This record gives sequence, C-alpha cells and structure tokens, in this order.
Amino acid sequence: MADITIKDIAKICGVGISTVSRAINNDPGIKEDTKKRILEVIEEYHYIPNNSARHLKMTESNTIALLVKGIDNQFFQGMLKIFEEELKQLKYTFLLHAVGEQQKSMDIAVELAKEKRLKGVIFLGGRIDTTDNRLKNMGIPYVMCTVAVDMTASERDCSSVSIDDEKESYRVVDYLCKKGHTKIAIIAGRDNDLAVGGMRLKGYKQALRDHGVDTEENLIFHMKHEIPEYSIENGYIVTKELLESQVSFTALYAISDLTAFGAYKAILEAGKKIPDDYSVIGFDGIDISKYFHPSLTTMKQPCEEMVKSSIKLLMEAIHGNDEKKQCIFQANLIERESVRALK
Repeated sequence: MADITIKDIAKICGVGISTVSRAINNDPGIKEDTKKRILEVIEEYHYIPNNSARHLKMTESNTIALLVKGIDNQFFQGMLKIFEEELKQLKYTFLLHAVGEQQKSMDIAVELAKEKRLKGVIFLGGRIDTTDNRLKNMGIPYVMCTVAVDMTASERDCSSVSIDDEKESYRVVDYLCKKGHTKIAIIAGRDNDLAVGGMRLKGYKQALRDHGVDTEENLIFHMKHEIPEYSIENGYIVTKELLESQVSFTALYAISDLTAFGAYKAILEAGKKIPDDYSVIGFDGIDISKYFHPSLTTMKQPCEEMVKSSIKLLMEAIHGNDEKKQCIFQANLIERESVRALK
C-alpha cells in the first residue's frame, strides 16, 4: 500500500487513530495485545510515523473539553460543577465551551481539537449527526452525554450516556392516567423534532393508547421555532395559546421543567390555580423545581451518575479501550404538589 497513513493503520487494526498514536508513543495505558497488533501492522506495511506529529502527541495538554449546547439550561448548569470536580480529581484540565443556538457542536469540536491539543471531548446537549466522518477523524476520544439523535438514524457508533426518553415520557403519562386524567395536554418539542422531543411525544402517545385513551391532536402543542427551545418563554407562549384555544384538559405535561415554569405563569395569569384547575408535570428534575409554588412534580434525570459515567467512558477510551458503549439510566419520578388525583 503506497503512502500509507495513520488512518489506514487504524482501519486495518480496527481501532481509533488515537490508539495507533498511543501505540507508536509507547503509552503505558494501552493494552499490550492491542499495541503488539498495531506495531506488527506498522512493520508489515513499512509505515513511517511523522516525527512532528509524534512530538505534538507527546507534548499535548491534559485537557478535556466539554461542549455544551444550551448552556443557559439549568439542567445542564447543574452538571457543570460535577464535571469540573470529577475531572480535577483525575488531574485533567477542564475546558468549558458554550455552543451557540446557531452553531454546530461538531464544527467547534474539530477546531478545538486542533488548537488546544485536547485529550478528549464530551458533548453535552444539542444534536449531532453521528455519521459525520469528522467524528472519527478528530483523532481523539469523545463521548455523547444527553445528546439528541434522530429517531430514524441507525445505531450510533460512539459511546453515549442518556436516559430512554420515550420510556421515561411514557412513565410520566402513565402516572397522570393512573391519577384519573384522560384529557392530558402536552408541550412537546418543535414540530420537526425527531430527537428528544420526538421520543418524548412518542412515549406520551403510547401511554395514552395503553390506557385506552385516544390521542387528541388539539391537545398537542409544539414549542416555537423563533424562541429558544426548552425555555421558560417557550412554555409561557405555548401555554397561553393552549388556554386561549379553550380546548378542555385537566393536566399539562411539559417535556422540560423550564417550559413547565412558563406554563405556571400563563395559567396563573389566566386566573386559574395549580393543581385545582390544572395539574402540571415537568421533566428533568432541576433543583429549583421544588421551590416553586406549588412545588413541581417532575421526572428527575440522574445528573451525577450520568456525569460520572460520561467521564468513565472517556477515560477508558483515552487509555486504549475502543469499545463503544451506550449507558442508559432510569429517571426518578418526584411527586410533589402540582398534580392532583381526580375523583
């Protein structure tokens, strides 16, 4: 094979580029059998490593980048301190980068990987096309944490940490149905959302079907495209539309706590009470939800466990384990004051 590259070696060995680089640099963290196989292939194909690239790898920083899509979201903010503390204990520098509403996480990751000589990347939130070849060609390990993936996409070829959004959304609606509610409105994701919003909407519909309740399309309201997604403002505007439509409902399921807070304001402005007139339930379990009046019933995601699992997967990849793992956590239903049982 003429002009063989490190990418070719990685492909032949069935490992990542970073693993080949670690084998060349005699990294003690790489498995002996993996290193042996890579070095044998290098010898067989007479591959000559680029000395400047080797020097760059040997002098790279001990930095992990955390790319956050939606950094204003209090759910993510609750995770940041845990990320920082856990990485500090492992002697890694923590680089936080906020990804703007119109920016793409992948574009920023590629640029940071070049500029900062990162050891690894954790993507937090947003949507990423896991078939994007730039992911594999970044040359460093990465993990997806709570990153949305299109429901129609093939199984992701990367390590990830998340909850089962469809299953946990099903549990929310199942809980409301068991409380006697059949007229359940939902503030769903944007109307073109095939990721988190789409999966939570799918769970909503399935739970209704399993309880013998027909899905009423006039009870499904989508977040607005022109307003930041999963925001208090979006929840407020959408709930005002729901109330003004005069459609009959007894419970409102907001697929995030922040949109539920917006719903609170719209309901109270309309002269109605929670839960006397309308029960409200959220999703995420952010800390502030227990301080609202009435305190918000919500499906809490296990932030600390998800953060620690993301870091564990990344550390394994950094030390030569190229196995892709998907860690699915279960959420916890927190019953508070915003939902009442119907007689």
